[in-house]
Amino acid sequence: MSNEKHSGSGGQKPWTLRASKLLGTSESVVLVLIGVALVLVAVLLLYSSMYDLKQAVQQGPGEIEHRAIQILNTVLLVMMTMEIVYTVAISLESHTLNAEPFLIIGVIACFQGMRSQGGTEGVGRSATSAVVLSSLFVMLADVILVKLILVFFP
Repeated sequence: MSNEKHSGSGGQKPWTLRASKLLGTSESVVLVLIGVALVLVAVLLLYSSMYDLKQAVQQGPGEIEHRAIQILNTVLLVMMTMEIVYTVAISLESHTLNAEPFLIIGVIACFQGMRSQGGTEGVGRSATSAVVLSSLFVMLADVILVKLILVFFP
């Protein structure tokens, strides 16, 4: 009797297999869109950084020294963004993303660190903010995943 319940009529697949396939396809589409958006952001950031470098070179060595940290920060952000793109590409190939919580934590920590101002006190505030935000986002991601699992697999 339980076989009849899962197999439905004839040779149709159980609804759970169709739902699983649909979710897998949806995940791939979302990951591709995320990858494309990240690449576009990286290209725009790199262009902006190169434009700033060109402007600094035209204005002389003093301006290069003044803008060097900002330019390096932007280039490092591009590198981090491309690492995230690499993680998304690996996720698409293997259909697994084992480092999701760490990815969330890393992205939040990086952005909070890049935004820190005011010397060591500002870094301390940014670190505290990164820890709090990371904890909240990981819990939020867990809640969303549990809700999705309960909706599709009651």
